[in-house]
Amino acid sequence: MAFPNRLLEDIRARVALADIVGKRVKLTRKGREHSGLCPFHNEKTPSFTVSEDKGFYHCFGCGAHGDVISFVMNTEGLSFPETVERLAGEAGLEVPVETPEARAEAKRRGDLYDVVEAACAWFEAQLHAPTSRQALDYLQGRGLQPETIKRFRLGYAPDGAGLAVALKAKGIEEAQLIEAGLLRRPDDGRAPYPFFRDRVMFPIADRRDRVIAFGGRLMGEAKAAKYVNSPDTPLFDKGRNLYNFGPARQASFESGTLVVTEGYMDVIALSQAGIQAAVAPLGTAMTEDQIKAVWRLAAEPVLCFDGDTAGQRAVGRAAERVLPLLEPGKSLRFALLPPGEDPDSLVTRQGAAAMRQILEAAQPLSEVIWRLEAGAGPVDTPERRADLQARLEKRVGEIGDATVREYYRSAVRDRLWASFRSGGGKRRGAAPAQGNPAAHLRNQLRGQNRRAQQAILAALINHPLLRDEFDEALEAVTFEPDLDNLRQQLQNLFAGSADLDLEAIRAHFTRGDVTSLLDGVLDKQVYVMAPFASPRADVEEARRGLGHLIGRRVHERLRHEVTELGRSAAASADEAGLAKALAAKQDAIESDRQLADIDE
Repeated sequence: MAFPNRLLEDIRARVALADIVGKRVKLTRKGREHSGLCPFHNEKTPSFTVSEDKGFYHCFGCGAHGDVISFVMNTEGLSFPETVERLAGEAGLEVPVETPEARAEAKRRGDLYDVVEAACAWFEAQLHAPTSRQALDYLQGRGLQPETIKRFRLGYAPDGAGLAVALKAKGIEEAQLIEAGLLRRPDDGRAPYPFFRDRVMFPIADRRDRVIAFGGRLMGEAKAAKYVNSPDTPLFDKGRNLYNFGPARQASFESGTLVVTEGYMDVIALSQAGIQAAVAPLGTAMTEDQIKAVWRLAAEPVLCFDGDTAGQRAVGRAAERVLPLLEPGKSLRFALLPPGEDPDSLVTRQGAAAMRQILEAAQPLSEVIWRLEAGAGPVDTPERRADLQARLEKRVGEIGDATVREYYRSAVRDRLWASFRSGGGKRRGAAPAQGNPAAHLRNQLRGQNRRAQQAILAALINHPLLRDEFDEALEAVTFEPDLDNLRQQLQNLFAGSADLDLEAIRAHFTRGDVTSLLDGVLDKQVYVMAPFASPRADVEEARRGLGHLIGRRVHERLRHEVTELGRSAAASADEAGLAKALAAKQDAIESDRQLADIDE
């Protein structure tokens, strides 16, 4: 939609830039301008300036520059039309509608928003009614806290005509209830009946957080579908909308990541566990519109699927759907859960850390495409190898962007050559290292251990106040040799000046190998696994997370020592060695107790 220049000028004139920026940046007034730490890059010394008179912001550090509209777009992930409509509302300006017909349609849609919002409030109230105790018990039995139920506005649709009666008393007409998808009119001429009956209700909101539809879930076993969504309405298109898109947008923009799950409860469980940047499609496979929508939030969203056969099929469908849409810098990653688990059950049983490890190990699209084709059968003859090459090239040919297509083609040829040269064609699946499940698991665990070590260093770099506090504790942690070398250099640097910021730290490391190590430590994926290490985390969050992670590393080392001492003592029947092993075991038990205290 094209907006008249007059509207944009009025927004810039009426919306105070410093007020909008001040919601995200602590500003200090200096004469007619304001200054603060730039929200677009990590800095310790303010280089970000807001000029109200001139109507722009500018960062002398990273060069970020713009007006109130661009600031909201760049800090909240909104599109240009969404930003203009929101700021116009804040300024009390009416967005012009071009024709009488468009004005009538806008009013009709506005009325429907009110209808659906009224229904949402009624469903919420029913959840807490004495007669609906089973619905509330069901949600609480799934591990949901009261604040989570309230935040997601969960409700209950009882059997009967209560909703229609309540909303008609508010002046809402039956035709509006039908158009909003709340009532259904039978084809045989009978009276309309409620679309949702005896179901726990999940409100579905649009990108501006306005409720537009619902998902309903049966609580027990029945022949009816477990989940049903509202039918398509003037407000709702299940192929275009995503569950939790609005709340996930800001969380994703801040973290640079996004998780796409399969259902409502997965999103809610992840949110309750602290993983806020999560969305879900609405009962269908990811559509092109939904893929493009999640790309607006993150360059490489992680699609998280159950580890069963159905999950594997879903991976294949998503990979096929996204190939024609690929463009430079935009792709998908895929995380598979253990068989029998979904994000909801995994978080409930093992906690957020286990989920973050699975997300961290997500495979890129290129790897998924390779595994789908190379795992289809043996490639131990020239003919079978030629067939694999043809199938992969057919997949690559589906990529729409010419540049991405060429890079994929080159990668496929390199992979084929390496696999056939090493004899990988004799196995079903990927190249030799990936064809060995034990080796794959070892590599995965090694990667997770390295990420944990990087997170410890990242937390100390980003939170100077914690450096002295954890200086001695680091000596008990085992690091990989290259990271241990970096740790020692950092500790020597901090000993001379404990409050050095990132820019000053980088200035001390000019060798390419050390700079690369530092970049790895400060990589966004480290912050995905350990949000406390991010510069955006507060000091208390960083202190708790760092203490817990160091405690875990020490505990793992103690357990390893106990195992080795026990083996040695058993082999030699050495009583002194056995006593030493028992003492080490006591240390490990004490470490467990301390870790439990940290978890609480």
